[in-house]
Amino acid sequence: MTSPEDATAVVRLDLRAGAAALATTQAVRDRVAEQLGRAGLPEPDYPLFLVTDTPAGLTDHQLQYELLSGYRAVGETRILVLLVGSSPGSYAGGEEAYLPDRRLVRPTTLRASTTGLVWAGDLRSARTALDRREPDDPASLAVLVDLLSVPDVFVRVLENLRKLPDSIAAPGVRLLEQDLPTEVRDRAWRDALTRFAGEDTGAGDPVDIVPDSRLPEPLRALVTGRDSRGQGHRRPDGQANLAHRTCAESLDRADEDLVALRSFPGLLHPARRDALEADLHQAREDLGGFRALVERALQGGGGAAAPTAEATARLGALGLRVPAADSAGERVGEGLRELAGTLLGDGLALRSVAQHFTALAGRVEPVPGTALLHRLADHSEESVTRGSATEYAAPPRTPGAVLLMAGAAGLLGGLWQWPAALAALVVPVLFVVVALLGANRLRTGRRASRWTMGPRVAAVAGAVAGAAVAYAADPPLWLGGTGLIVGLGLTAEAVRRLWRDAADSWAAGRGTTALRTALDGLDDLLAELVREHWAAEERLYCADAARSVAGMLRATAAAADAQAAPEPLAPAGAGGSGPYEDDDWLSAPSALETPESGAADGDADDGDWAAAYAWDNTPDRNGDHDAGRDDDRYGGDPGPYGTPSPAAYPAGPDDAPWESGEGDRAPRWLDREIGEGGPDLVATLAGDLRNTAMAAMAPYWGAVERGQAGALALARTEQRVRELLSAARHHLWHYGVLAPPPYPADHRARTTAAGLLGTDSLRVAELVGREADRGAVVQLSSPEQGALLSRDPGAALWIRFAPGTLQGEIEAAWRKSGSPVEEALWTSSGRYAGLIRLTPLRMGVVDTVLPRQSTGGSVRTDADRAEPSVHAEFREDDRW
Repeated sequence: MTSPEDATAVVRLDLRAGAAALATTQAVRDRVAEQLGRAGLPEPDYPLFLVTDTPAGLTDHQLQYELLSGYRAVGETRILVLLVGSSPGSYAGGEEAYLPDRRLVRPTTLRASTTGLVWAGDLRSARTALDRREPDDPASLAVLVDLLSVPDVFVRVLENLRKLPDSIAAPGVRLLEQDLPTEVRDRAWRDALTRFAGEDTGAGDPVDIVPDSRLPEPLRALVTGRDSRGQGHRRPDGQANLAHRTCAESLDRADEDLVALRSFPGLLHPARRDALEADLHQAREDLGGFRALVERALQGGGGAAAPTAEATARLGALGLRVPAADSAGERVGEGLRELAGTLLGDGLALRSVAQHFTALAGRVEPVPGTALLHRLADHSEESVTRGSATEYAAPPRTPGAVLLMAGAAGLLGGLWQWPAALAALVVPVLFVVVALLGANRLRTGRRASRWTMGPRVAAVAGAVAGAAVAYAADPPLWLGGTGLIVGLGLTAEAVRRLWRDAADSWAAGRGTTALRTALDGLDDLLAELVREHWAAEERLYCADAARSVAGMLRATAAAADAQAAPEPLAPAGAGGSGPYEDDDWLSAPSALETPESGAADGDADDGDWAAAYAWDNTPDRNGDHDAGRDDDRYGGDPGPYGTPSPAAYPAGPDDAPWESGEGDRAPRWLDREIGEGGPDLVATLAGDLRNTAMAAMAPYWGAVERGQAGALALARTEQRVRELLSAARHHLWHYGVLAPPPYPADHRARTTAAGLLGTDSLRVAELVGREADRGAVVQLSSPEQGALLSRDPGAALWIRFAPGTLQGEIEAAWRKSGSPVEEALWTSSGRYAGLIRLTPLRMGVVDTVLPRQSTGGSVRTDADRAEPSVHAEFREDDRW
């Protein structure tokens, strides 16, 4: 038994007109390929054929049924025949006189367990007694065909027919259609495509990449794993470590000499300054050697291209250690796929996701050593000298505490009366002597060091103030002596601080700080070079793949923009380019039409209003065909196959509107609830497009993992994207907004009918939950055909169905009402809901006949034998 999951599409064929074109196996396969190609679907493994025919056509089209029954496929072929009109001989020729319908005659080909017949003698399209419609009214027939074209409904009807005698039943239906107006659906589709693709600003600047914590593990290992490889980049016994250690030791000795210079002996003896200058000179030479080694490492660390294995080997010869990549490069394709799914799942547009992938490529791509050479200039000898001169451009600012100590020392040393007042000059003289001695000790060439004037001025001012106080207060001699001793102590502490700051400033000017900064900068540059060589090949592959994905995403966005562009629709009845344009079943003449109705030789009159519902099979400008449905056409809905001409409805009393001014042509067993679109419509369609894109890109990720994400894989993916976008458009038109597309969807529940259509699902729950009585449906049978139906009320089989996306809402409404309802069929289509009743025929009504091969004198060729028997004679003794 074919399950709905196995069946992806129902192929619709109309044998009432143009059956002669399906006289060979190849013609049938071409017709199937044409229909499925428009929908973007492949050859089916489990073909489902919905055939529209008349009772008389069952025997007239024996060849076609044999070809369909013998259709070659992987799985079983299932056929559902929809018969419209009365059986042969139903009309007696009078205006109102009818003879009872004779027995329904079928060939043995249609007796198989995989075949079922649904006989609708009259589609009962009229809503009032004055509204006279043809028994096979095209508008109503389009709805019934579209309903049976839903795979779930097709399979369930066929399963129920197997439970009935002869697998034949007469249908009764009551339907509710929930949909959107054409302009609302078109606008929502274009808005969703635009939101899905994103704006093309033309800016190539990458955006901020997603945080490392949100990156998939394979990508996070390449991004953060490189940054964590900064330690241990020098081997202990290597050249790089030896050169770095030699320079660092010279700088350490210079630091020790500086500590000795900053003490009082350094102020008094020049030897300590000479030792410091010697160590600084040696440190400069050692730094130059380390800088030369770093330059060789950068020049040998890869050229314009990415780092290579040879470059890694040259770094090893210099004593640098590049950590092993381990398995960091594995599952890159898987990580890129997961990242794309995460970003698209967050609602980002395609072009925004492409920018994230471009940013990822720039972050993970290895930088060759030659690209880092320009940074050597930041640590050159000229840069060190320039930095030293900047630091030594001016003497250090004297701290406020030193100024206070100098002023206080001068004040305490000046508390003398004349003639002892000359002792007040001791403290200022000491500050002057220290300034001269310190400036001379820190002389650079012929230029003495600059010494701050603040302490000398403060000492002089303090001495003057002390003398003034002594003159006014006349202090004793012991107080002046005590003040002088304390002032000398303050002077010693102030001089110590002044010398320490002056020595530090002079040492910085000689390059102690700049040399240490340059050494650390060169070592950091060397560590960065080693980090760039870590997993270089894996990271380069990841960067290339990320850029390829970004290009593919932008191509997908361009394809979405092309889909969003409005396309001119061909007028109704316009000839298409397909090979079977003339065999359209909606434009075929009525099977019940008599010669008096204006048709001749089986051709419909050009003014026949049924031609307004003809499909326009003209392919769109992208070369893809969007298979659609025709149940929308009675209200002027253009749909994907064309727009009915406003002049298609001739003026007259029979075509007057029954309720509205637009002339609703829906049959009385169909109720329409047209919404204006809910608040979640565009967002949901954009989410469907994201799922479609991920499904289209699924084969591309395999090419990324195999390292084959080249131009060919990209071109194939772009083609698949265009095909699936076309299929998504076909799905929207054929199955409505409520049904999710047949691609892997996210785990979030689809929104309600109110959010998508702006309608309420309560009407659906009420209709599907009705009691199964004969008043709930409209029996699609003529009064004469009614005499052939079974009179047993319990013999009929019921099918309750509703869109699967509304299952939760409907079941909640049923539980709230407290009325238990038998199990319903939840369909993949989001357009129809309602009831189907299959009433069996009375015993003896159906005759199954065995066709007899013609025994004419012609000799059959090998080509003739390749086709099933085409000549059959039916006799009373052939009936089963």
